[in-house]
Amino acid sequence: MKINRIGVLGCGIMGLGIAQVCAEAGYETWMRDIKQEFLDKGFDQIKALLQRAVGKSKITAERMNEVLENLHGTLELRDLADCDFIFEAAPENMNLKTEILKELDSLCAAHTIFASNTSSLSITEMAASTSRPDRVVGMHFFNPVQVMKLVEVARSLFSSSEAVEAAVEIGKAIGKDPIVTKDNTGFVVNLLLAPYFCGAIKALEDGIAGVEEIDKGMKLGCGYPMGPFTLLDLAGLDTMYNSLSVFYESYADTRFFPPPLLKKMVKSGLLGKKTGKGFYDYSCDPPKVNIHI
Repeated sequence: MKINRIGVLGCGIMGLGIAQVCAEAGYETWMRDIKQEFLDKGFDQIKALLQRAVGKSKITAERMNEVLENLHGTLELRDLADCDFIFEAAPENMNLKTEILKELDSLCAAHTIFASNTSSLSITEMAASTSRPDRVVGMHFFNPVQVMKLVEVARSLFSSSEAVEAAVEIGKAIGKDPIVTKDNTGFVVNLLLAPYFCGAIKALEDGIAGVEEIDKGMKLGCGYPMGPFTLLDLAGLDTMYNSLSVFYESYADTRFFPPPLLKKMVKSGLLGKKTGKGFYDYSCDPPKVNIHI
């Protein structure tokens, strides 16, 4: 199917990244959020990233303006009615996501495909809330979207081959390398990462090594670009805690049980980089270890 107009629901970190790569690929892209301040902040962040790229001579000023001209903002879901493909990047809450999809379902043309950026929730359940379950897929991007090449395309129990193929093609068109997976909690990457994160936190809890030592061990020993605690702080400890809770509920497997230390940090407001403190303290440069056991 031919895709001309794309909608992105949510101007958080992931939504902004998705909107930017779609606009860079030449698509007319509409970002929708619930408050004007969120939209304004989102546009400012995208513009700042593009200006930085201009300053480093990675793109021209003309190219930056072309990308910005492809971006539009709205507070109204009805302004996405004419979109051919809509990315849902709302917070990880099933009730919220299904309510949004139900409303979009009543507004959009029959051909429109909905793609959720969820990392752990059921695409099949979301699809069942609409009158077009065959046109709902998962498209899980990785942070930062502008840099990370992978997107997981999740096929629900209802997804048609046409919808999955369209998701794969649009993934390629915006510069990603898609893989197709079935609709299981965590898809491929997070299914394997979740026990890794739990193991790292448990090693810290047990006093096997400190935050910095564990991070350095996985970077230098396994060739990872960053250690588990740096990655946890980047993703958000609340996001990881919520995801692990969903994993544990789905699989009833102790490998996914949220470690007590993680719960304690989330309840204390230590959520990682977005709050300035998590396993590291980001008020200084370079960040220093914030958690000592």
